[in-house]
Amino acid sequence: MKPLQINRTDTTPAVTLDSEKNIFEITGRSVADNPSDVYQQVLQWLGQYARDPRPVTLVTFKLEYFNTASSKALLDTLSALSFIRNAKVLWYYQEDDEDMREAGEEFFELVNIPFEFKTY
Repeated sequence: MKPLQINRTDTTPAVTLDSEKNIFEITGRSVADNPSDVYQQVLQWLGQYARDPRPVTLVTFKLEYFNTASSKALLDTLSALSFIRNAKVLWYYQEDDEDMREAGEEFFELVNIPFEFKTY
């Protein structure tokens, strides 16, 4: 399956979805007014990947900040992951960023997928 690579901008996160290299990451800031430009590509890729996933899929979210518009796109992305067998989210947040940890905890409560919380 062809990897999805989206470069980080000032308003959108970097995305790397590469099943061959076993890299699944969304990192940076997500503050675009219309985040669907990025996340629609992510959802399409995950939909294809779900047909034949790796035995275990670890997806790293290492977001510095996201706005309200992005929170819906992130929830859609996390919901898509719940259809991938043996998927797990690694939710990274800065050690002193309680807001980002709480956001991850709220997402965890809304989707049927294991989360592991890690600080950096």
